[in-house]
Amino acid sequence: MILTNCAACAAPLAHDAPRCVRCKTRYCNSTCQHDHWRRGHKQICKRIHRGGNPEEYHADKKCKEAVAVAVEACADDTKGQTCYICTEALHWKTKEGLVRMCACRGTAGFAHVSCLAEQAKILCAEAEENNLDGKVKYERFKRWHECSLCEQRYHGVVACTLGWACWKTYLGQSETDPAQQMSMNLLGNALFNAKHHEDASSVREAELATERRNGAREYHMLAIQGNLAGSYKMVGRLEDALPMQRDVYTGRVKLNGEEHDETLREANNYTTLLIELERFEEAKSLLRKTMPVARRVLGEDDIITLIMSSVYAEACYKDTSATAGDLRETVNMLEDTERIARRVLGGAHPTVVGIESALRDARAALGARENAAAGERIAKK
Repeated sequence: MILTNCAACAAPLAHDAPRCVRCKTRYCNSTCQHDHWRRGHKQICKRIHRGGNPEEYHADKKCKEAVAVAVEACADDTKGQTCYICTEALHWKTKEGLVRMCACRGTAGFAHVSCLAEQAKILCAEAEENNLDGKVKYERFKRWHECSLCEQRYHGVVACTLGWACWKTYLGQSETDPAQQMSMNLLGNALFNAKHHEDASSVREAELATERRNGAREYHMLAIQGNLAGSYKMVGRLEDALPMQRDVYTGRVKLNGEEHDETLREANNYTTLLIELERFEEAKSLLRKTMPVARRVLGEDDIITLIMSSVYAEACYKDTSATAGDLRETVNMLEDTERIARRVLGGAHPTVVGIESALRDARAALGARENAAAGERIAKK
């Protein structure tokens, strides 16, 4: 369940909390349930019931809201275009407009969220009906978060919208069903990428509790814990996030080895937390060890390698003990990283935007250091 708080008092709920008999809305106890009934639940109980259950009603509402936000955010980009799936400007049923937040350029990649969701749903259903192997099923499921044309992940509000659409599709499955598990994971990631960090934390806590009940494998638990640590970081819970993220990184080293992409990704995540806590030398020490590995194993243009360079630069320019030479080297490295990232991901990708922001900050830090040094030289004369 994603609705993890009492509908009346917002307190955290147990997995087996009492429910409304008709619509299945969950409460702490009968007192909260009766109070909520008097405060307005009576008027919407039937509506929620007709929507399926509280989760389905909530997911459908959030999905519609997210579609409206995504269409508005993409309006300038999509003006005068048509959906590459249904070839219409407006969706025939929902009347929604178009979106595009991937690496497609020119006239490619415009689509309705409803068309993208229906395409992904059909592909996944075919894989299930034909009893295709797990690898094929996973490739089909990627249609929920990856553009079929440029094969880049959707980002921003479009990714968030598809996350809600995916969760709405599979939430009725058993919590042990792989599609339901993947849809919850996708929703948490989508909310995180759209900067809805409180909501992402709630989803990821629910995911962790669910997978613990199901006895998930270690590699899966490490992924969920890493995601949750990232959400804790974004809501300011750094002291909760750091030990969790450290355990995830060391767990990945033991499970996958130092050259695995998941290990390198978690090294990135761990060092960003160290930087937030101003433990710059620890962060730089780990990155000096992992950056050459990422370049050798993944390549210069892999997104993990690009992010790692940006994180290392951040550790340098935020460190007040860094010399002008250190900062100059950082700026040069980021300029190279920015060029590669823009070529590979496109200028609108959030990773590129983040690298550009880091480059501006690094240049500002270098300028300030050089001006201070020039001032000192003038004062000595």
